Amino acid sequence: MKIGELATRTGCPVETIRYYEREGLLPEPARSSGNYRLYAEPHAERLRFIRHCRTLDMTLDEIRTLLDYHDHPRQPCNAVNGLIDDHLAHVEARIEQLQALREALATLRSRCNGETDSSHCGILQELSQSLPGEEAVKLNGGSHVAGAHRGG
Repeated sequence: MKIGELATRTGCPVETIRYYEREGLLPEPARSSGNYRLYAEPHAERLRFIRHCRTLDMTLDEIRTLLDYHDHPRQPCNAVNGLIDDHLAHVEARIEQLQALREALATLRSRCNGETDSSHCGILQELSQSLPGEEAVKLNGGSHVAGAHRGG
């Protein structure tokens, strides 16, 4: 099958398929005499595996590791469990961060009832205030901005 058919069958955009090939997640397909990529069912199965991992927000490195275990089935699966445990801990930390963000936004939202002009908007006034610790950093000559470094 050509790349367009693979894309249709798996619901994966053509550019994403090419990206996964460049990243080494999908093996190079055979080529036709006209130099078209020719994919087989194992490509579709592997792409489904990758896409399932991506729906679980796994990184490409995590997917590479899982594919290695998938491709070498005689390995013990305790490392797979460890990878999932680590990913779950990462997700739980992100949930905590998002809950704190939600609380901060809800607090911010409560500062305005929407019945005044924007020059008196409590949200805009709050956003204009210094961040906690910002004054101390300025006084010490630092240039660190709170929240600028995020783990991705």
